[in-house]
Amino acid sequence: MTDFSVLAERASALLEAHHQDRPIVLPTVWDAWSAQAMVNAGFEALSIGSHPLADSVGSADSETMSLSQALAGIARVCGSVDVPVSADLESGYDTAAPDLIAGLLEAGAVGVNIEDTVHSEGRLRSAEEHAEYIGDLRRAADAQRVHVVINARTDVFKNPDDFEDPTAEAIRRLNLCAEAGADSVYPVRLPNTETLKTVLSQVRLPLNVTAHPVKGAVPDELDLSQLQDLGVKRVTFGPLLQATMYDYFAKFTRNWH
Repeated sequence: MTDFSVLAERASALLEAHHQDRPIVLPTVWDAWSAQAMVNAGFEALSIGSHPLADSVGSADSETMSLSQALAGIARVCGSVDVPVSADLESGYDTAAPDLIAGLLEAGAVGVNIEDTVHSEGRLRSAEEHAEYIGDLRRAADAQRVHVVINARTDVFKNPDDFEDPTAEAIRRLNLCAEAGADSVYPVRLPNTETLKTVLSQVRLPLNVTAHPVKGAVPDELDLSQLQDLGVKRVTFGPLLQATMYDYFAKFTRNWH
């Protein structure tokens, strides 16, 4: 049976970690083994990525897994560690917010990443539609008395040709999500550091960037100290931790074939 008091404590700790001087780094894991490895390496909270989770079960990203498959994977991770976990549920799997939050909490996660690409329809939500869903998620979490840490993602920079001013559009979307109840925001594929600075200057919530664990962050391979100086508050690896390990496996085994 889910212990909601424990989940509430972990959610509070995760939220507080978004407001420290040093960015919180949530290494992106996909199963119990990778989760335990990252906790043993010293990380105090984790993220679960939809892409690496899907790869780990022989599926693909973009909601190719079913929601039940995703939640089962999340439950395996959360059941293997005693730290806060945030899970990527893509655009929400066409699921009503109360049901999505209930499934997330039952699986043991206390944070959620939600993007504005609706995979089942091959389109980007409007800014207002995405903010409305974020608001629904906040109200659903509040009803469960757990402050689920909502990371609102926009894919505007993945589709720059669709907008006259992608930076302005991304900022508008992130601010609408902030007003709706998001706790952090995530503009993926930032093209350069100047754009990152612009977004940081105009969005009040903690901002998430993607990083390669060896090469550095997107954009421009920034390191952790540079991200801190800029004001970034959250770092995740997306599929890049798993991809890096995949590359290293060939090196580890080269003398054996």
